[in-house]
Amino acid sequence: MQKPKLLIFDVNETLLDLSSMKESINKALDHEFAFSQWFAFMLQYSLVDTVTSNYHDFGTIGKAAMQMTQEKLSRSIPDSKVQELLSMIKSLPPHPDVKPGLEKLKDAGYRMITLTNSTHEVVTQQMKSAGLTGYFDELMSIESTRKYKPHPDTYQYALQKAGVKPGEAMLIAAHGWDITGALQAGLQAAFINREGQVLYPLATRPQFNEKMLTPITEKLTAL
Repeated sequence: MQKPKLLIFDVNETLLDLSSMKESINKALDHEFAFSQWFAFMLQYSLVDTVTSNYHDFGTIGKAAMQMTQEKLSRSIPDSKVQELLSMIKSLPPHPDVKPGLEKLKDAGYRMITLTNSTHEVVTQQMKSAGLTGYFDELMSIESTRKYKPHPDTYQYALQKAGVKPGEAMLIAAHGWDITGALQAGLQAAFINREGQVLYPLATRPQFNEKMLTPITEKLTAL
């Protein structure tokens, strides 16, 4: 495989640990699958916006998805509680393997950016809160394209802005749909197999498939 010139990181679940948010949403709605349903709705309707040439920012879709989740589960919580729960996404901790992995990649000279479905304002707050800002050359969002991952244009936007060809970049993500999108766009990909995450069986396999970032880091620094 070709050594990538650019590493593109997804943010939510890939770098940041959503377990505290999951626990809080499940507790507030008194349902063990409330968070999973909310997150699925959020991803589903971000894609609905994209394929219907519409756009709402990810936070707005997240709020609508919470309303849908309450309706689906026959639950009801105050708007103030909804806002409290959704605001948690701005101050999530990094997974334990993230800082050691990023440190080693930075020391090895890798150029690294983020590419997230969240707005630029939110990813900036997230990275500052998690203490990860200094590892990245740029914090990118799909906001400029108004098309959500895994639309090909989102990856092309990042490549063009970074000045690299598709095969010279690698997406690192914990979502099978994101990995699929990147591979279809011609990028290399590394899947972090976080708990509950799986690859799409009908898609091309990524170059790396590991349970944490650190083994991927070791392989990349050996290239």
